[in-house]
Amino acid sequence: MQAATYNNGMSTVSPQATPAATFKADATVMSLIGFAHATSHFFHLMLPALFPWFMKDFGLGFAEVGTLMTVFFVISGIGQALAGFVVDRFGAHRVLCGGVALLALSGLLVAVAPGFAGLFAAAAVAGLGNSVFHPADFTLINRRVSVPRLGHAFSMHGLTGNLGWAISPIYMTALAIAFGWRVAGLGAALVGALALAFLIWKRDLLQYQLKQDKALNASPKTLANIPNGTWHFLTVRVIWLAFAYFLLTTFAFGALQNFAPSLLGDMYGLSIAVATSALTAYLLGGSAGLVLGGFLVKGRQAFEYRIAATLLVGALLAILLAFAVVPGWLVLPLMVVMGFSVGIAGPSRDMLVRRATAARLGEGAFGRVYGFVYSGLDVGLAIAPIAFGLLLDANLPRLVFLGVGVTFMLAIVAALAVGRESRLLPATAH
Repeated sequence: MQAATYNNGMSTVSPQATPAATFKADATVMSLIGFAHATSHFFHLMLPALFPWFMKDFGLGFAEVGTLMTVFFVISGIGQALAGFVVDRFGAHRVLCGGVALLALSGLLVAVAPGFAGLFAAAAVAGLGNSVFHPADFTLINRRVSVPRLGHAFSMHGLTGNLGWAISPIYMTALAIAFGWRVAGLGAALVGALALAFLIWKRDLLQYQLKQDKALNASPKTLANIPNGTWHFLTVRVIWLAFAYFLLTTFAFGALQNFAPSLLGDMYGLSIAVATSALTAYLLGGSAGLVLGGFLVKGRQAFEYRIAATLLVGALLAILLAFAVVPGWLVLPLMVVMGFSVGIAGPSRDMLVRRATAARLGEGAFGRVYGFVYSGLDVGLAIAPIAFGLLLDANLPRLVFLGVGVTFMLAIVAALAVGRESRLLPATAH
């Protein structure tokens, strides 16, 4: 039986906040959420994959098609911070289904777009649909996966997102080449519809009780930390520290995602193919790190120390690459190791946020907290191209990799601060 109970919309937490479940049930829940998350990342690249066709057919420039993704991430970032409240009020499954439905609709809007305004509308709808995933996904993971398997659930969540990124450009480009970009839009809509069908089919596994009777076994110390105000979480310091951590790590990733291929090609004299493969190497290393990180998450660990150690490796490798003191053939292996190290931190990061949230605010706040702190991802991805682009315009390419290293170190400080705050909270939340 669920051990958390609710008082004025917030919850108190017992040591067994998530009920035990069979391996089959946990695996099914993880697969459903993973497929939905892969769908979210798939739609991140739906529009960019079709940019060449949009530019040709509608006479658009790079800046114009680029604004489509600006619209996507701005709406997603704002919506994500607010979607958590909707998750806490109406339940994660309903909100997740709504988000997937919006993504499918965005594919249809691409297919029928009469011009740039139609693509603009598709980007806005896709951004709104994308905004629900982190608060809904993480609420479902925390509420429907048993505690011993949470590390694996967080690991699979990150891994499936990477798979969505990997599949989208291949799928969309292949359809566009074979049948045209409008059919590719319909193909994207089909992916969203399939994910929605699975979520509805297995909805019983994704349901949980929003409100229950007052807890009889919650300690007075725990009850004292459960505030009544809906917006109170914004006054809790650990929430802002977690937000800063997410912003910093994705700010660093944004630099690599946008500029690593061209930078490594110029700095190390690599061919376009090899330099582009360096980013793929980083992502593959990150995926492997996520898998291992899920196995390492167990019990009441000090997760922040693992995060600090792995990000330190990533920071040092970024700084090493900045000075171009290694031979070109070592670039790909170093990028794999960097991605692997940063990937290991992923499940520990999510467990750390869970611990702090459950202790200070209770399970009833999972949606709003995950929604807010994960909006830091969108902020980081939105400002990274501008900030690091200015360095490149100033002909300071080495400062990009140095900036990645420094940013990872600042993220270490934020993670250690989140861990310290968590240890000051009631032990019942662990």
